[in-house]
Amino acid sequence: MDFSKLYRPSALNSFQFIALTGLLMSAGAHLILHFFVGRTPAGFNWLYVCWTALYIAGTLRNLFGKPNDSGHHHHH
Repeated sequence: MDFSKLYRPSALNSFQFIALTGLLMSAGAHLILHFFVGRTPAGFNWLYVCWTALYIAGTLRNLFGKPNDSGHHHHH
């Protein structure tokens, strides 16, 4: 099992990449809201739960999915 699929950017699948981008953007928004607005909206922390769940789902697919199993069948 190749655990570099958890952290190496070139080995991440699209779900993991989207989740990490979402986590970073949510954290940035959280800091901006906290320091410049003084509060965050109710339920804002649920974003972190959703991004983490998406990352875990992507990781499971990346680690245990078949290679080249994208669900798309291309005919040339």
